[in-house]
Amino acid sequence: MRQQRFERSLAKRLAIDAHGLEAMDNLIALGPLTPTELAHRLDISTAAMTLVLNRLEDAGHIRRERHPNDGRKLLVIASEASADQAQNMVLPLVEGVEALIASMSTFEREIASRFVDELIRLYDESTPATR
Repeated sequence: MRQQRFERSLAKRLAIDAHGLEAMDNLIALGPLTPTELAHRLDISTAAMTLVLNRLEDAGHIRRERHPNDGRKLLVIASEASADQAQNMVLPLVEGVEALIASMSTFEREIASRFVDELIRLYDESTPATR
């Protein structure tokens, strides 16, 4: 629930909705993507993705450009200013996690790593594959 609250706070500060935040997260982490690739990643229709992208573009968070190798396709690119703003909002959390990890002994890190790996495995097993 803390993660969800953190994400809602980020979305509010960036003045975007949950799907917009998820789209921005993908664009910042992976770089430019086509609208269809984003729709698949967010597990929403391409029509719904168009609405999300329109809102993000209107707010100045993204831009759409022609694909350099296939002029029929568009690429969605996070604006540098919005990416920087989002990263600056997340940076204190990232730095806090890094400091926490650095404060742990090797043994504690091994136990924590095993726990997180197993937790991810359980989530993956409990989540049906989509598309």
